[in-house]
Amino acid sequence: MEEIVGKIKNLKEKLKLLEERLDIKKKKAEIQALEKEVSRPGFWDNASEARKKTKLLALYQDQVKELEDFSQRVTALEEMAFLAEAEVLSEDLEKELEGLEKLMAKLEISTYLGSPHDQEAAIVSVHAGQGGTEAMDWAEMLKRMYIRFAEKKDWKVDVVDEVAGEEAGIKSVTLTLDGPFAYGYLKGERGVHRLVRQSPFNADKLRQTSFALVEVLPELAELEEVKIPDSDLEWEFYRASSHGGQNVQKVSTAVRLRHLPSGMVVTSQSERYQERNREIALKLLRAKLWQIEEEKRLKEKQALKGEHKVAGWGNQIRSYVLHPYKMVKDLRTGYEVSNPSAVLDGDLEGFIEAELRRLPQD
Repeated sequence: MEEIVGKIKNLKEKLKLLEERLDIKKKKAEIQALEKEVSRPGFWDNASEARKKTKLLALYQDQVKELEDFSQRVTALEEMAFLAEAEVLSEDLEKELEGLEKLMAKLEISTYLGSPHDQEAAIVSVHAGQGGTEAMDWAEMLKRMYIRFAEKKDWKVDVVDEVAGEEAGIKSVTLTLDGPFAYGYLKGERGVHRLVRQSPFNADKLRQTSFALVEVLPELAELEEVKIPDSDLEWEFYRASSHGGQNVQKVSTAVRLRHLPSGMVVTSQSERYQERNREIALKLLRAKLWQIEEEKRLKEKQALKGEHKVAGWGNQIRSYVLHPYKMVKDLRTGYEVSNPSAVLDGDLEGFIEAELRRLPQD
């Protein structure tokens, strides 16, 4: 029983530290201010700003509620421990304590999500690298992996743009994943992902190595830090190749947007309406321009992360081995598991948490 009491005390200390790091007192004050603003007449006149503030309000409310619920459970556990006499009750205490310790480990991850834009939706792009058809199939497997991860977290997923492979898989795909701290969780996924397996496209089933490049950007609203004059934009409209049904085949709803100063091009063809594809393309461009400026800033601090790399040998961040043995290993953190099927089915929490703990905080 003494050991249990000691662990409960440790949980209470961690909770206090967590509340300080997340500045819960300040968040409670901001919740009150936001609740008043949301209820005032005319709040929804500026729909974009209103959505941003309601999203922030929901985020703060969830954070406060999580810690308050945790505090109540710890208090109840402490009272049970004080009253506990029978061994049966001690067993129940240990079970509840184990659950709380696991929950605390997850709550502590939130303290690593304090960088600018961590709370934004994520734009995830996957590009097939070296390896031909194999690499295109691998890119599609990664697409599925991120969609499954998002579904498990109950995030909204949209396919913004996709280019199919000639024989199988995809050449590239761009997804938006919208959920609490989506960018913060996924930013460490950017880099080259390497797959080793027996080829399903070769009669001899030879061992094959494939590569795919993953890019992750925050979905940014119109911000002072990323202003794009209309004169810098060149729009082109065309018929989408695969989405939208007959309407798309007859009307040029797909959008290609070129940023004239940089020559950067983005496309969006997932929506049935041109105006919506224009909005998505502009968000993609804004995110890419932000990334360029962010990389400049990080270079100055000699801590550049997520720079563009050739999708090939020597640049991978993670290896997925399906043959001759089974293992997925992150080469930055050393975190590894022996169940690649689970990982490819969206079980990424361990890799993401290990990388969040490794990344320097702003």
